[in-house]
Amino acid sequence: MINIKRQYTVTDNDRRIGVVLDIETFEKIEELLEDCGLALSMEEVEEEESLSLNEAQECYAHMKKR
Repeated sequence: MINIKRQYTVTDNDRRIGVVLDIETFEKIEELLEDCGLALSMEEVEEEESLSLNEAQECYAHMKKR
């Protein structure tokens, strides 16, 4: 678990309405979310058939022409 340094934005009644994070903490959270999303995407295609190198190159060449 990462240590999240945060400051709260509060109303006159001390009700929390926002959070301020330092950029380092924000970037760590952003990286963790991207890693999680990538892992989920990889799991979704895990059972799909792989392309050979030639098939992948042909597919890529076709995509570049669009």
